[in-house]
Amino acid sequence: MSSSGSTYGDIHRYEPARESTAAAIAIVLLTFVQIIFVSLFVYGLSANWAIAGLDAGVGNTFLGFLLSAIFLNLGFILLLYRKEFLPDVMIVKKRRRKWEDLYVRESDVEGQTLTDDTGAWDTIKRAIYPYYKR
Repeated sequence: MSSSGSTYGDIHRYEPARESTAAAIAIVLLTFVQIIFVSLFVYGLSANWAIAGLDAGVGNTFLGFLLSAIFLNLGFILLLYRKEFLPDVMIVKKRRRKWEDLYVRESDVEGQTLTDDTGAWDTIKRAIYPYYKR
C-alpha cells in the first residue's frame, strides 16, 4: 500500500508484517536458551569461575564464551522479531541541505571575510563556533 502524498510525515509505503507462527516458536525457543545462558553466566560469576574456578584461565574463557553467546542469541531474537513482527513503513521526510545540518545560514556557506561590518571579533567567533546563531 502506498500513497501519493509528498508532504512531510505522510506514509509513502506500508507493508504489514508477516507474523509467522514458525518465527514465534523460534523466538520462544531462543528465549529459553537465552535464560539458560544468562543463568549459567550469573552462576559462574557468583561461583568465582574466573578467579579460582577451573584451571588457570579456563573459567575466564568460559565466562567470555557465555557472554558472547548471550549477545549473539539476543541479536538473533531481535532480528527475527524485527523481520517477522514489525511492519515495513516508509515515511516522507524533509530533505535537508548541507548547511542546514550545521545550522549555518545559506549565505554563510562559502564563509566570511574578516572585514565584515559586524566586526572582526564576531566574525572569528562565527568561524570557530558555527552554531553561533540560527
